[in-house]
Amino acid sequence: MKPSLPKGTRDFGPQQMLKRNYLFGILRRAFERYGYQPLETPAMEKLSTLTGKYGEEGDKLLFKILNNGDYLAKADREALAALDAQRLTPSISKRGLRYDLTVPFARYVAMNRHELSFPFKRYQIQPVWRADRPQRGRYQEFFQCDADVVGSDSLMYEAELVLLYDTVFTEIGLSVEIRINNRKLLQGLAESCGIADRFVEMTVAIDKLDKIGSEGVLEEMKKRGIDGAAATRVLERLAEGKAPAGELPKGWKDFLRNSPVGKKGLAELEEVFAYLEDRTLQQAVVFDPSLARGLSYYTGCIFEVVAVDGQMGSLGGGGRYDELTNLFGLPGVSGVGISFGVERIYDLMEEKGLFPEELSGQLQLLLIALDEESHRHAFGLLETLRGEGISADLYPQPAKLKKQMKYANASGVPYVLMVGEEERVSGSYTFKDMRSGEQKQCSLEQIVINLASGPPSQDSL
Repeated sequence: MKPSLPKGTRDFGPQQMLKRNYLFGILRRAFERYGYQPLETPAMEKLSTLTGKYGEEGDKLLFKILNNGDYLAKADREALAALDAQRLTPSISKRGLRYDLTVPFARYVAMNRHELSFPFKRYQIQPVWRADRPQRGRYQEFFQCDADVVGSDSLMYEAELVLLYDTVFTEIGLSVEIRINNRKLLQGLAESCGIADRFVEMTVAIDKLDKIGSEGVLEEMKKRGIDGAAATRVLERLAEGKAPAGELPKGWKDFLRNSPVGKKGLAELEEVFAYLEDRTLQQAVVFDPSLARGLSYYTGCIFEVVAVDGQMGSLGGGGRYDELTNLFGLPGVSGVGISFGVERIYDLMEEKGLFPEELSGQLQLLLIALDEESHRHAFGLLETLRGEGISADLYPQPAKLKKQMKYANASGVPYVLMVGEEERVSGSYTFKDMRSGEQKQCSLEQIVINLASGPPSQDSL
């Protein structure tokens, strides 16, 4: 059998994992600096937990898990005979792989409400699965990195999440645009255009604006039962375009003057921008009226992050959800959160060469021995080196120098320590920088001092 992977999935080798851990480390430190606590939930959830939370499009992308044992024993026979997958699924599958981390988080909060102190802030870094068509920057298995806070209506948290995005993307060296809108403003748009009963259909359509353009969105809205004249009015209003944070176009205020929900959406945006007014931000923050976010559980401010100089799609997104925990029997608990699209961020960082040459967890030093006695001596040196926190290894036998150096090159180890009879007797070892080719004689103490404190300075060796 020829080994292969399921489509939309990837292996990550050691060098890739070191880079991913570097990125995850930046995220964890930022989350914890902002007061978020770690949480994990199961890969599987009940389908009843997942379905109906992501909108029509999202439900189609859920991975279902067949029931244990003879899953056809209790299958809906009529649905099976009719090849009706939609009717058949509930009888043969009760579980699914999680689609995101937000719905499982809401379920967790509802189940543990009496043990939590509100507002409760958590971060989560785990894989999710979506039966989407694989393409550049889009996978069927991928990690999400989420930060959410529940139990408060304060719009301070929307502003804090913008700052969190700003902190992380600045640290990793990517220039991004942080886009903000409000679902209430979009509800007001639907009301003002006479299609309040087609709000979901409208948002699903305009969420595709970047992909299919205005003409495509117009046809999409018509296909979803929205009157052509009303659809045109929607697009005319969206055509006003983006504006810098804090500079909401006057036209929106006039347009929504007869929509209480629309005016509330604008007021919420103004309050968030007021929190950000005196903050020093490194990234661009803009109001984007065309931002819709396809997930149906958002009720207030929504976010999306895109690279300024990279064709990679969304690098993050999120928003306010006031009713999600209601579905699990916990009413009145508002939440807001964001997600980082780490797979796309990783790919973009790789393209731009933003990962450091030396990464935490990387093998720092390889010892190579030139004879049997030197090999045993080198094995003893490992205890000292590792005891000082240095990542060190020893080639398994005293082979020819050329063979051992070839292995060192292939492993990508930055430094090599050569041990022969002369070094063993004198206690002065040959230390080689594999990147520059420079080598010097050093005592073990000198090597420990320099490697334990970071990459060694050649002047000090």
